[in-house]
Amino acid sequence: MAEVSFYILPTESLDDRYLFACKLIEKAYRSGCFCYALTDSAEQSRIIDDLLWTFRAGSFIPHQIYTGEQPDTEQVILIGSLDAPEHWQKILFNLSSRYPDFGAQTERIIEILDNSETTKEAGRNRYRRYQQSGIKITTHKDW
Repeated sequence: MAEVSFYILPTESLDDRYLFACKLIEKAYRSGCFCYALTDSAEQSRIIDDLLWTFRAGSFIPHQIYTGEQPDTEQVILIGSLDAPEHWQKILFNLSSRYPDFGAQTERIIEILDNSETTKEAGRNRYRRYQQSGIKITTHKDW
């Protein structure tokens, strides 16, 4: 069964939230995991796509925006607003405002919240749904 980790940032900055997500995505990639970053929209996907190219000098993380077509290789990070395809469900970064659909092979869901009231309220709702599903939840603060 999946476990969920909530990272609650002290800032209300959306840029800080996305930058933190890129750092965690890089960490997952370096450990050999090819994860999926779930977004709310094509625009948000493009922002994450652009940041993964530029957030750290010298960093290279193979990634692409998922539009419903299977990538040529499984060794890539996918970003998109569609549900994660089968081989990218192991680790799911939920940057969207919705409760994600996830499969039996999902091991970990990462929720990154900034300190804005809108983001926190949506996060609380997802937290309750995870709790009701019996999923183990950990919370990390003070990043």
